Amino acid sequence: MDNNKLTEILNSVKENKMSTEDALKVLKDLPFKDLDFVKLDHHRELRRGFGEVIYCKSKTEAQLAVIAEELKHKENILYTRVSKKKADLLLKIDSNLKFNETSKIVYKTNKKTKNDDIVMVVAAGTSDIFVAEEAAITAEVMGNVVERHYDVGVAGIHRLFAIYDNLQKASVIIAVAGMEGALPSVVSGLVNCPVIAVPTSVGYGANFGGLSSLLTMLNSCSPGIAVVNIDNGFGAGYLASMINQKQSKS
Repeated sequence: MDNNKLTEILNSVKENKMSTEDALKVLKDLPFKDLDFVKLDHHRELRRGFGEVIYCKSKTEAQLAVIAEELKHKENILYTRVSKKKADLLLKIDSNLKFNETSKIVYKTNKKTKNDDIVMVVAAGTSDIFVAEEAAITAEVMGNVVERHYDVGVAGIHRLFAIYDNLQKASVIIAVAGMEGALPSVVSGLVNCPVIAVPTSVGYGANFGGLSSLLTMLNSCSPGIAVVNIDNGFGAGYLASMINQKQSKS
C-alpha cells in the first residue's frame, strides 16, 4: 500500500465507485497481514517511502511462494540474498520480477529517478563486486541514478586517482572493500560528500571474515564516513538512497 493506492481507494468510495464494504476488505490487512510464519508490513511504504524488503537466504521455498503470491500485485518489491533456484521460483510466480545474479537480488520497481544526483559505488577489487552490486541495485530500485567504478583499490591507487573527477560529482559514495579495508578512508579524504563504507568478507586468514576491514573502517581518521555491517550492500544502498533523496528536498 502506498499513497497513490490509498488515495485511489478513498476517491473510489467518495465517488461511489466502490462500496464501503469493498473498501474495508481492501484495507482490513492494514497495517500488516498475518500469514502465520510472517507478518507482511503493508504500511512500510507509507511510512518510509519503500516497502518491506524480503531477506530470502534463511527462508524455505514454500515460505517464499506464499510471500510472493501475497506481494505480486505490488509495483515495488525487493528480495535479497536469493539463490538461483529460489529466483526461478519467484519469477514463475511473478513474471514481472527481474533477477540480478551477481547481487543475488530479485526486484520489481516503478520508481522514477527524482533528481540527477549520483549515488556512486566504488569497489576495491573484483572480488568485492558481489557486495557492490547489491548496493548498486538496491539504490537503483529505490529511484536513484547510480554510477559504478570497480577494481579501484589502494593496491593500485593510481586507478582511484584516474576517476578523481567522477568522484567529485557524487552526492553520496558507497565504498566497498575487503582485505584491510582502506578504500573508504582514502575516498573520504578526496571528496566533500558522505561516504558509506562497506566491509566485505574477502581476504586471507587474518581478515577474519571481514572483521579486519570492519575495524579499519570504524577507526578511519577521515570524518564523514558511516559504516554498515560486513557484506551488507543492501544496507549501504538503502542508506545512500535516503541521503540522496533527502538532499534533493533541501
